[in-house]
Amino acid sequence: MIPSIITNVECFVVKPDRHNLVVVKVTTDRNITGYGCATFQQRPKAVQVMVEEYLKPILVGKDANHIEDLWHMMMVNGYWRNGPVTNNAISGVDMALWDIKGKLAGMPLYQLFGGKSRDAIPAYTHAVADNIEDLYIEIDGLLEQGYKHIRCQLGFYGGNPTRLHVPENCTEGSYFDQDEYMETTIKMFSLIREKYGNQFHILHDVHERLFPNQAVQFAKEVERYKPYFIEDLLPPDQNEWLSQIRAQTSTPMATGELFNNPLEWKSLIVNRQIDFLRCHVSQIGGITPALKLGALCEAFGVRIAWHTPSDITPIGAAVNTHLNIHLHSAAIQENIPIKERTRSLFSPIFDARDGYIYPIDLPGIGVDFNESLAGKYPVEYRMHEWTQARIPDGTIVTP
Repeated sequence: MIPSIITNVECFVVKPDRHNLVVVKVTTDRNITGYGCATFQQRPKAVQVMVEEYLKPILVGKDANHIEDLWHMMMVNGYWRNGPVTNNAISGVDMALWDIKGKLAGMPLYQLFGGKSRDAIPAYTHAVADNIEDLYIEIDGLLEQGYKHIRCQLGFYGGNPTRLHVPENCTEGSYFDQDEYMETTIKMFSLIREKYGNQFHILHDVHERLFPNQAVQFAKEVERYKPYFIEDLLPPDQNEWLSQIRAQTSTPMATGELFNNPLEWKSLIVNRQIDFLRCHVSQIGGITPALKLGALCEAFGVRIAWHTPSDITPIGAAVNTHLNIHLHSAAIQENIPIKERTRSLFSPIFDARDGYIYPIDLPGIGVDFNESLAGKYPVEYRMHEWTQARIPDGTIVTP
């Protein structure tokens, strides 16, 4: 194998639309470059510093062919590991190295991994509205596009509260009422099933908005409507409760988008406490650990549904597609339409067709980044008010 010596590592932070996006570029002496996604939109500049000040010096001069060794070197070089800033920075490099390897081999990533296990991966997208009639309109439009899996939400996470009873001079925040949220969401499921029957699979994201005992109640009540999965019933630090939920209901459960450390998912998989693992690939450190995680899930009958939100680059979304086409444990891919300004920075864009996302048959990841336009969309930090979720008495809870 001819060495491919790393000559430069760069990090770009852009905000073409609502979210900050982070792209890593690795250049080699063989005139082949690779791109990776390192997006951590709430802390993008921290990731950029990690890439440029801490990873670049230990990577330049190394052989890009040795991805496994370089991944472990980056992970242990700082001694403390498995945090979101470090993992996203490592992911950007790791994806770029896999992109280079695919280009050297003349293969798309899924072929480099060992080929496909399916012809296309089913896609799901989001239907969100403030009332049920508008939600029906959203659902109808998605059904016309061919979607057979739709995540349905009434209002933002926690719902749209109409009977909040808060103290005087309450602290600013994104308020919701857990009791009202559970009531309206169960009613939403009932009305959707009444109107559409089993035309499509319903998914729903609780987004950690419930206390553990409420989560048990909610999972039991929603079971009758046969959801495809209910996501993030609990915050990661309360996932021990999943065993109690599992003992009382067959409601399919999904979690994992906040996970950074293998210790967060290992016991859930081995003890079969979840049905779907929703890890964010850049948050766990990139393609290298994702392949291993997919194999672990397959061994224990847990299915993969990688987190693919709007705050991910098209590079990261394409990586998820390659993993999903290859991994036998993959079940479904989240898909959110990409806005025009983001499309101007990345090409090509691989949209869902008739409810499926198809294999990407270009060398490497298959998505290029328009560096010349990067300066047009500078990074912009904002407060992210939605992360300040509060229950009526003003207590802040996990978002």
